[in-house]
Amino acid sequence: MRKGAYLSVDEAALTGESLPVEKKRGETAYSGSIVKMGERTGMVTATGMNSYFGKTAQLVQSAKSRSHFQRAVLNIGNFLILSTVALVVLILIVSVFRETPFLTTLQFSLILTVAAIPVALPTVLSVTMAVGAEKLARMKAIVSRLVSIEELAGVDVLCADKTGTLTRNQLTVGDVQAEKGTSRAQLLLAARLASNSHDPDAIDKAILAAADDETAACDISSFRPFDPISKRAEATARRNGQTVRFSKGAPQVILDLVKPDPETRQRLEGAVEALARKGYRALGVAQKDGEAPWRFLGLVPIYDPPREDASSTIATAREMGLSIKMITGDHEAIARQIARKLGLGTNIGAAEQIFEGASPSDIVRQIEAADGVARVLPEHKFKIVRALQARNHIVAMTGDGVNDAPALKQADVGIAVSGATDAARAAADVVLTGQGLSVIASAIEEARRIFERMTSYAIFRIAETIRVLAFMTLSILIFDFYPVTAIMIVLLAILNDFPIMMIAYDNADVAPKPVRWDMQRVLVVATTLGITGVSASFLLFWYADRVLELPRETIQTLIFLKLLVAGHLTIFVTRNQNWFWMKPWPSLRLLLATEATQILGTLMAVYGIFISAIGWKYALAIWAYALIWLPINNAAALLVRRALNMRASRYRKHLAVVESHMLGPSQENEGRKKG
Repeated sequence: MRKGAYLSVDEAALTGESLPVEKKRGETAYSGSIVKMGERTGMVTATGMNSYFGKTAQLVQSAKSRSHFQRAVLNIGNFLILSTVALVVLILIVSVFRETPFLTTLQFSLILTVAAIPVALPTVLSVTMAVGAEKLARMKAIVSRLVSIEELAGVDVLCADKTGTLTRNQLTVGDVQAEKGTSRAQLLLAARLASNSHDPDAIDKAILAAADDETAACDISSFRPFDPISKRAEATARRNGQTVRFSKGAPQVILDLVKPDPETRQRLEGAVEALARKGYRALGVAQKDGEAPWRFLGLVPIYDPPREDASSTIATAREMGLSIKMITGDHEAIARQIARKLGLGTNIGAAEQIFEGASPSDIVRQIEAADGVARVLPEHKFKIVRALQARNHIVAMTGDGVNDAPALKQADVGIAVSGATDAARAAADVVLTGQGLSVIASAIEEARRIFERMTSYAIFRIAETIRVLAFMTLSILIFDFYPVTAIMIVLLAILNDFPIMMIAYDNADVAPKPVRWDMQRVLVVATTLGITGVSASFLLFWYADRVLELPRETIQTLIFLKLLVAGHLTIFVTRNQNWFWMKPWPSLRLLLATEATQILGTLMAVYGIFISAIGWKYALAIWAYALIWLPINNAAALLVRRALNMRASRYRKHLAVVESHMLGPSQENEGRKKG
């Protein structure tokens, strides 16, 4: 910057600093910031991608978000596809050795492959998330990337930008400290008269909003605005026929104007320092009546207050198992002051100290231990998110400014709050259109419900594939018998589609802690249900073939109806972590769709529509058989889930012991005190 007048610049959108900053000669004013007061002649030193704004844009482009949802779909799909292909190849090989008609076997195998491979898996999961996105939109949270809903369910660290997100980005007057003989109203009135009411800056706006409008009794004859040389503003007015002067500005300047005794000056300077340690910016206010000397009226602290619902949102998020970290471009003192008001911890680190000369592991440990990080630049926010992701955390980032855009893009879930810049909105996965942060907790809650629905469908789909594919393969290999016809496989696939689409509208529990895909758990529970289903089908086949000696066409219809009825009942087992009759009960849509398709399949079997007829006696017997196996399947699933829970609990305890040994005695004790 070249020589010129005073320049006050608001860089909040770029750096996150809540107060305008003064730009002196030789300092850089960033493109994209807002000049609040003054003018200067400058020289362009960088343009385009070399500017501060451009470098921030480059960070946004380099950000790469990961999707646990896509990994889960691929893992499930790969498991089912490989299993299907392996068993179909086995069927074809056996048919060659048995000299069965190859084309017939090939046709059956192709139909079986189409029915078994989960081509609808991505669609059903996407529809489930789309339904959830529509519900979130009614909460004034617009989802721009569907998979972010699944990520939101697993978020365990929430990095919240301070200015404009946790706070209102609107300077406010705190508890004023009036001198003896001066009332609060008198102090604020004097500060108001020494403010520019026609073109107020951020500080003047705060004072004008806090003071009562009692200026009618004062006729202001002259006003000198704040400037960097005098560092104070002054107004001259006529009140009750007497000339009165009012001044507000930097406390040390106002004290020099008043010239108090050394003891009083020391006391007031101590009060200013105490306010600074709490994160307040203090203004001194003085008054001069006629020819009398200047009189110090008191101190007016200024700060950026928290949003009304920020504290409750943080408390709720913590109850839901999230670790909250405040990220700000302001000084540590300001960050700690806001952290106290929000109920956050006051372990606030400085970005330069964390990142300068530290190894990646040390950086991660410091960030994990901190309640917040101050004096951050856009690249710091970006690195903070990446460091936490490297430790296998699922990270959500909230912000509103250009400086938040890289971190919003890199985070697993980027959340742009109401009033965010276009850059922040474009980089975010979720955009809040309503005031306040309470919708974040509601969105996490809804995301966990959606996750439960997706998990229940994944388990159901894998279990049904195992039941149908394994049973048919074993029947062909052992008994040289096709337990269902090709048309039955097609009918099963069609009738299965209706209830599984209604899973998107099902009632679901909300997990108390963050959830994420545990493929081992999904596969073990699904395989258990698949094995019990195969056992039930073989028992039915043996009884119908060896004991009742029914015709093979009748047996095929019996197996078809059993696979349909028992398969749909499995939905009630996979959707509930406890017994199927316990809450949450199925939604009306899911219940009606499930029962309607079961009844339709039963009518087909009874009256021989597309398949051989078996009559009502055998159809009702199949229903009874399936209902008997329902609690057996549920019990098997419960036993497996409890065994997996116990194993996971032992693993967490072992991990805690290992980490405590790695920390060492002193750090372990410090961690316990903090916990």
